Amino acid sequence: MKKTYKIDVDCANCANKMEEAAKKTAGVHDATVSFMTLKMVVEFEEGADPKAVMQDVLKNCKKVEDDCEIFL
Repeated sequence: MKKTYKIDVDCANCANKMEEAAKKTAGVHDATVSFMTLKMVVEFEEGADPKAVMQDVLKNCKKVEDDCEIFL
């Protein structure tokens, strides 16, 4: 399953850091972050709970870019 989330991030480099952090999160099959559209598309692994996984994605993104935001 794929879901799109609105994000708030300051620069393209920060968006890349967020993308890498999201991809490394358990339950995420793939993720792409677009700085131009301020959107994150997350493809979840089979059977994963999107709400729980996105809480972990947000935590991981905050580790690499503390002023980023994902609107869940």
